[in-house]
Amino acid sequence: MAAQSITVVRIYLREGEHLLGGIIDFLHDEEKVSGITVFQGIMGFGPDGKIRTSHLLDLSLDLPLVIEFYDLPERVDCIINHLQTHMGLSHIVSWSATSHIRSL
Repeated sequence: MAAQSITVVRIYLREGEHLLGGIIDFLHDEEKVSGITVFQGIMGFGPDGKIRTSHLLDLSLDLPLVIEFYDLPERVDCIINHLQTHMGLSHIVSWSATSHIRSL
């Protein structure tokens, strides 16, 4: 099995921003990235310092979300640029990794 250099990207947002569907559509339909996973947080806070949490008695509709995707490094730079300039996303992190999947 050959190793492949990739870039992993995480996008941090909140459910209340209502951006998830548009981001997934863009990454899946337009960019056809190699893989996407969405995580829903049970607690978190962002630049505003407001703690958002989920309790059994409190059904919050503004929980933290993390969208994680990966692809070839040369593709990811253009994708991040589009996410920042056209979708207004500001909390994006990325790092280099090695994929052990048979092909991308």
